[in-house]
Amino acid sequence: MVQKIKSITAGALIIAGFVSCCTAKEVTDSEVKAGSLRTVETQNLLKNLKSFPENGFMFGHQDDTAYGIGWDGDQNRSDVKSVCGDYPAVCGWDLGHIELGADKNLDNIPFERIRQDIIAQYLRGGLNTVSWHLNNPLTGGDAWDVKTAGVVTSVLPGGAKHDQFIGWLGKLATFLNSLTAPDGKKVPVLFRPWHEHTGSWFWWGRSHCTPEQYKELWKMTHDYLSSHGVNNLLYAYSPGGEDKVEDYIERYPGDNYVDLLGFDCYPSADVQGTDAYRKSMTTVLTYLTQLGKEHNKPIAVTETGLEALPIADWWTEVLFPLVDKYPISYVLVWRNAREKPNHFYAPYPGQASAKNFVEFYNYPKTKFCSDIKNLYK
Repeated sequence: MVQKIKSITAGALIIAGFVSCCTAKEVTDSEVKAGSLRTVETQNLLKNLKSFPENGFMFGHQDDTAYGIGWDGDQNRSDVKSVCGDYPAVCGWDLGHIELGADKNLDNIPFERIRQDIIAQYLRGGLNTVSWHLNNPLTGGDAWDVKTAGVVTSVLPGGAKHDQFIGWLGKLATFLNSLTAPDGKKVPVLFRPWHEHTGSWFWWGRSHCTPEQYKELWKMTHDYLSSHGVNNLLYAYSPGGEDKVEDYIERYPGDNYVDLLGFDCYPSADVQGTDAYRKSMTTVLTYLTQLGKEHNKPIAVTETGLEALPIADWWTEVLFPLVDKYPISYVLVWRNAREKPNHFYAPYPGQASAKNFVEFYNYPKTKFCSDIKNLYK
């Protein structure tokens, strides 16, 4: 167990810094969606995400407590926790295959396990963020099936697959509404629908629909969920790491439909790819900082990481210097796959970057679960 060394100022950020700004009666236009008021805990989460960068940024990991290198389904286990003694402040999840009525998601995690782990992270005071790699409704293929044109058109009102897609949204709504804590309160979730759309590897990507169609898809998704009682969501807009701000914002559905501005950016697996990664991250974080101010939105690195972590000091010499300069709420690295050798993005005991990760963990500005206490008060 690693003893984390933090300053008093950094460690006291929740109780002293956040409670005063999180009153249940303060409701803005962006917090009222389709006539459905968000839960108090969800509103408080948004306010806290906006305030968080004053003290540092949260660290996140995809599928952190569901499986890891050499294990699958253990209770109270995490590769991150095994290395540094603490859970990530942010846990990422994916709901691909919920639309099919399947028992497990596309990465073979039972949805009941995901539900339990989301609630557990909430009870620890941490954040849950959810993406949705849903199947192609027109072909029956996966989210990466882009051979057939017109998929987005087919799910919009009047399209051949609209009714089927509405049924898929219904299954998603049922799951999100089932996220309730032992006290009966709904668990807030940061939802990242239709992510990485500035690329064309998903059927909702840039080459497969117009900006207007993409915006309509986003708004339809949002409005359906809101009208079906899903009042525990914040929405994250997360394109790829675009060098031009015009490309980043082109398909933005509007401030009333988005709560957080993020982006996904990965270096190549080649160690030499770090120079290009540094350039891209700096470019996006610079203009995203300005966009966050203009739109009054928190910002985050919603996905990143170096596959297999071949750079032993990647955490303190590459990632931290890049994100430390900017007011991000969190940075999330991708999953530690148990079915793909060398497809991991967080260290595990004995991994080459594990010692450096502990150093990263001990920085006052990096926030893990024990640092944040509760994001919902």
